[in-house]
Amino acid sequence: MIEEEGIVAEVQGNVAKVAILKKSACEQCAASGTCHPGDQELMEADNPLGAVKGQKVKVVVAPQLYLKASIILYGIPMAAMVAGAILGKNAALAYAGEANSDLWAFIAGMTCLVISFYFIRLYNNKVEKTREYKPVIVEILSRPEDGKAVPTL
Repeated sequence: MIEEEGIVAEVQGNVAKVAILKKSACEQCAASGTCHPGDQELMEADNPLGAVKGQKVKVVVAPQLYLKASIILYGIPMAAMVAGAILGKNAALAYAGEANSDLWAFIAGMTCLVISFYFIRLYNNKVEKTREYKPVIVEILSRPEDGKAVPTL
């Protein structure tokens, strides 16, 4: 499981916007700007525990979903670009000869890349409406002010 800690910034129904806290190890990491691009970045997470604004929570993303999203975002466009370039090169060699076949490979590869991003965007719009890829708050780390016991998953 990919776990992050954060502070609930706002709650809207069963969805909480959580400001993810940077860990001390993040300061030395070269990719910290990618994981935590800004101090005010908020992550939407399911809130089955009823966390309230200001509470520190643990947010979890299932690793298989993280891997699936990475393959969709990086693997599909790369495969589309390479396949388009190969098809463009072969088509240019078959119909136009050697002249400018590399240019046609480039154009076909870039066209397939852009088309793949369009389909990924359509897929993203579809899955945003579901809860499949949404992180989930699994534990409330700070107690509410009223002193009631905090449920955990």
